[in-house]
Amino acid sequence: MIADFSSRVLQQLQDKQLITPDQGVQLLQQATGLNVSVLQLIEEQRLIRTEEIAKAKSEVLNMEYIDLSGVEVKADVLKVIAEETAQNYLLAPFHREDDIVSVAFVNPEDIRANEALDFIARQERVHFKNYVASPMSVKHILRQYGNLHEEVEEALATADVTDIELGDKEIIEDEVVKTAPVSKMISVILKHAIEGVSSDVHIEPMGDETRVRYRVDGVLHTSLVIPGKVHQALVSRIKVLANLKLDETRLPQDGRFKMKFEGRDVEFRVSTLPLIENEKVVMRILDTSSSVLSLEDLGFHDYNLTRASRNLQQPHGMLLITGPTGSGKSTTLYSMLSLLNKEGINIITLEDPVEYDLPGIAQSQMKPEIGLTFSAGLRSVLRQDPDVIMVGEIRDQETADLAVHAALTGHMMLSTLHTNNAVGAIPRLIDMGIEPFLLASSLNVVVGQRLIRKICEHCKEMVELNSSQIKDIEAEIQAMPAKFLPHDVSLLPPYTVYKGMGCSRCDDGGYHGRISINEVLENTKALKKIIDDGDIGKTDIVLKEMHDQGMFTLRQDGLIKVFRGQTTFEEVWNATKE
Repeated sequence: MIADFSSRVLQQLQDKQLITPDQGVQLLQQATGLNVSVLQLIEEQRLIRTEEIAKAKSEVLNMEYIDLSGVEVKADVLKVIAEETAQNYLLAPFHREDDIVSVAFVNPEDIRANEALDFIARQERVHFKNYVASPMSVKHILRQYGNLHEEVEEALATADVTDIELGDKEIIEDEVVKTAPVSKMISVILKHAIEGVSSDVHIEPMGDETRVRYRVDGVLHTSLVIPGKVHQALVSRIKVLANLKLDETRLPQDGRFKMKFEGRDVEFRVSTLPLIENEKVVMRILDTSSSVLSLEDLGFHDYNLTRASRNLQQPHGMLLITGPTGSGKSTTLYSMLSLLNKEGINIITLEDPVEYDLPGIAQSQMKPEIGLTFSAGLRSVLRQDPDVIMVGEIRDQETADLAVHAALTGHMMLSTLHTNNAVGAIPRLIDMGIEPFLLASSLNVVVGQRLIRKICEHCKEMVELNSSQIKDIEAEIQAMPAKFLPHDVSLLPPYTVYKGMGCSRCDDGGYHGRISINEVLENTKALKKIIDDGDIGKTDIVLKEMHDQGMFTLRQDGLIKVFRGQTTFEEVWNATKE
């Protein structure tokens, strides 16, 4: 029944020309081989938007489709269906009129979900009107079951203050750490962080208060302020989860732990930092089950996509991704590895931490505390007959030496480096002790990148630039390599740019999601000579070579994305200012 339904939805998507007949045949073969639903494959491979899948389901079943993004639901409507039931069957009530309750389904063909609703209808004496919605729409409603402030306040109300306010901060009794209120507060904070697609959680002591901030799309937002008396208990609970020393409050500590969320593993990388009177905790969220995006989805287009893809086909040599912390370097590396991941290739990675699970690739987690560092791991990996090696980061001379020699001896080497731009990777490696002639022979390409926020598509409007902004834009256009300019973008005045005006779907911020801006520097014959001659520090020579090979700088690539309506002038200029 379900397989038949999936095939009918697939046919509907083909009739609407959203999926080609060849793709349909291939998907059916893959689904049969993997024993999964063809719709599951379409979603995992991100072939089309989930909204289009929901619309196709509604047409096959002759049910109404609804988009619930930004819809707020009253508490009494949510109470009709228990949260556990709604989460389990991925359905959500969103409106009630008399005894008619409107419910949105992700899987309207699910027999058990319909049986559960029939039971509730008899118990509550209501009638359900069913709609089809995308997973994003339904999850937006599901998040409204638990309000962050209300859940934390409820936990605080049940907390025993005498247990939390301990006289000796350096000794926290295990029983206090495991008290239900403290555990519940941490669970609620982490759950809302994951649901809000946060990359980091900051728990900070602020005098008599504790502030909880989430980083979303690269920007920190204060989400919660709670009494300072619970701070030490919260920190201690996190330490227990991350297997850190409870009685060590004088030195920074690092650890990690995992939790299950909606059937998938989410890892938290924990860092504690002693402050004057207390400790600050930052947790990086790593969803290892997330699907790896393509280079196009990340923001590589035209010139940059062509150059990056071409260099991935090289049989050996070094490819480096550069940028500051949080610029998406690891995500780009994973996308590149997924392109290289083929049956006849042995790929081994050395990572700290492992951020994505890549089937078919041997991934090794570094453990510096027992001596398994990048350099030590790289020495061992070279004895494992690899074709492609990925090292999470080049941090020291020994790792740099090994990486260069691996690239020179028939291996494809991918890694990251902390520099402000692509060109900066070359003097950085020379400063680490790499001989210029070895670097010139081993380096294939350097990709510099940043992450910038995307304009919210639901509140995007055209705006005018001021005279100062126009002057800055014209200077960048003048410096661009003209023969490599994309054909689909007009770089002539009057310039058309956009801005998000703010709406419920982007929390009135005007931005939703992020995209990368990139610069790709190829190691051409001319650049090799510059490196060999020791002229890499001569700005005019390097700039001429960058222009001659058709390299667009981070700011220039960002400007193209401004004209395509993907981001704003302010976002690009802020991300690329010196």
